Amino acid sequence: MRYNRLGSSGLIVSELCLGAMTFGTRASRFGLVHGLDQDAATALVRQAFDAGVNFIDTANVYTEGQSEEFVGGALKALGLPRSQAIVATKATGGMGPGKMESGFSKKHLLDQIDASLARLSLDYVDLYQIHAWDPHTPMEEALRALEDIVRSGRARYVGVSNWAAWQIMKALGIQERRGWDKFVSLQAYYTVAGRDLERELAPLLRSEGVGLMVWSPLAGGLLSGKYTLNAEGEIEGEGRRAAFDFPVVDKPRAMALVEAMRPLAEAKGVSVAGIALAWLLHQEVVSTVIVGAKRAEQLSENLAATEIELTADELAGLADLSALPREYPGWMFDMQGGYYADKVSPRR
Repeated sequence: MRYNRLGSSGLIVSELCLGAMTFGTRASRFGLVHGLDQDAATALVRQAFDAGVNFIDTANVYTEGQSEEFVGGALKALGLPRSQAIVATKATGGMGPGKMESGFSKKHLLDQIDASLARLSLDYVDLYQIHAWDPHTPMEEALRALEDIVRSGRARYVGVSNWAAWQIMKALGIQERRGWDKFVSLQAYYTVAGRDLERELAPLLRSEGVGLMVWSPLAGGLLSGKYTLNAEGEIEGEGRRAAFDFPVVDKPRAMALVEAMRPLAEAKGVSVAGIALAWLLHQEVVSTVIVGAKRAEQLSENLAATEIELTADELAGLADLSALPREYPGWMFDMQGGYYADKVSPRR
């Protein structure tokens, strides 16, 4: 297990982060994803931390708060010193039918951090994240709420998830101008079969020193190698992806990549999923990859990805096969960049 700084912050996180979306038995909108009771959740947390994972991510909306309860229960059962467990949670999603029970208003965020801490049985979280975009609340109000949460000691760092590049850049500008704590991380979807993030978000993250936490690194299981695509373009196979078609992905492209990764996996004696995870771990912009599991053997397979080395040729082959089609202004940058190519000597 390797460890990385989360962006340009001083927070050191394991390259794999345990996702707690599978924790909980309470009915919720993610019914096909969760299902683990407290004992099963505790066993997975123990397995992950024994393997060197020091980072666990949850959210208030996962099983309507039960995931946070089970994370707190697992940490208590393990008896780890608080300083050895980095705990992240999120808020924005709906936590009830009321008008003020969703979004990133100051009221909602301040209410939800207290509720999350109570469920986690913690005095603070290491990373508190805005989970989604709220078109009805001024951004500055949300950022002020995050600053209040940090200043009160209820969170050490703040991050964001599922925002566009322009939204993040605007937020960073407000935070810098106000002297508030800046986002240290973005939690976003990224896979070898879904590289859209590389257009605008990845350059922003590199430029501003924001760390990337990858969610759904196997495209909802599609890159596990256990699915096929029928003549109608529908997924077939045993697993939740066949019934819960999320996240959005170009399925023919994804399946072509699965077939390209299969011989690599066989040659290295690992799973196709391991190759897909290893590809992400080889990407410079990635700080940590969030992996979830329902079974010990599934988590073991994911953890094994940290030992997989991909050669430059293997990475180049996957990069060529998964390359994004050029879009404006990208192709214009390429064309006009040639005008200046011979102005500066190449680096040695």
